[in-house]
Amino acid sequence: LLAPERRGQERIYSARDKVSLKLILRGKRIGFSLAECRELIELYDPTSGNHVQLNSMLAKIAERRAQLEQQLLDIEQMKLELDTAEERCTQALAHTMSQAGH
Repeated sequence: LLAPERRGQERIYSARDKVSLKLILRGKRIGFSLAECRELIELYDPTSGNHVQLNSMLAKIAERRAQLEQQLLDIEQMKLELDTAEERCTQALAHTMSQAGH
């Protein structure tokens, strides 16, 4: 995503590269893929006041939030299913042990 200038072994990052890197790091931190980060970088235009980028970011945040909320619901459902399975195993084990004791 970044193509910094090179001087020998040293990489020289422009102001735009630094902004891009910040966008990538922020995007990754909130769960965006590199492709989504690339989209945000491509929208970056310092002369437009970043309105397009910010609106796009807000839409992606809302989408990611909805995904996370669904994952939370899925996790809660899985926990309930695990509780049920655990209870069944505990009851079966108790039944097996009581029969072995007779």
